[in-house]
Amino acid sequence: MHCVKLIYSYHDSLGESGRNISADEAYQVARQRPVGRPWVAMCMVASIDGSTVMTGNSAALSNAADRSVLLALRAAADDVLVGAGTVRAEGYGVPSKVGQRVAVVSHTGQLDFNTALFTSGAGYVVVPTQAPELPVETLRAGTSDVDLQLALQAMSCNFIQLEGGAILNASLTAADLVDEINLTISPQIIGGNGPRLTTNAPDLAQRFHLQHVLEDDGFLFLRYLRKR
Repeated sequence: MHCVKLIYSYHDSLGESGRNISADEAYQVARQRPVGRPWVAMCMVASIDGSTVMTGNSAALSNAADRSVLLALRAAADDVLVGAGTVRAEGYGVPSKVGQRVAVVSHTGQLDFNTALFTSGAGYVVVPTQAPELPVETLRAGTSDVDLQLALQAMSCNFIQLEGGAILNASLTAADLVDEINLTISPQIIGGNGPRLTTNAPDLAQRFHLQHVLEDDGFLFLRYLRKR
């Protein structure tokens, strides 16, 4: 298990700064399900200059510690919520956590249903009611666009991990449906015009509380909770 250095913890919940802790210790914590929907925690990596991709996906922004954080969060989450574009770019497969499901948000339902994610039954698609019939399990919410509030209300899990992409993040943030943000800052300048964390979101003024800061080889791992 990869360990990271604790820089800051709100109310010293993780102990004194300067010590090494595991990703499991830092992220497998209690989360309270909001009324009527799962707890939604965004998990993303971004460069110093804000890009969430390099050469089309996030792999080159990551390191071993970042991957251990992702795995710790996935182990804590009941299910995963992700956009269709991210599933294609990152090559999503069957989750390693037994019984975990992946909800793939798509406005058109145009996905490769021959991948292991779908043939295993782990993946299902969240689409609007106007989308065509699909050969896999679907959750329909909204008419021409996916109504994310309705979709979440139909999910029975307690904690769902949001893994992008940036447009899906923006839609959930704009609807004030994100309870937690787990952000890795990769120590790289990427340049280009890659997506931000919440590309195309409207102007917002949502306040989050910093819960902890961890560090590994110049990578920073930030955990924020929404101020309600």
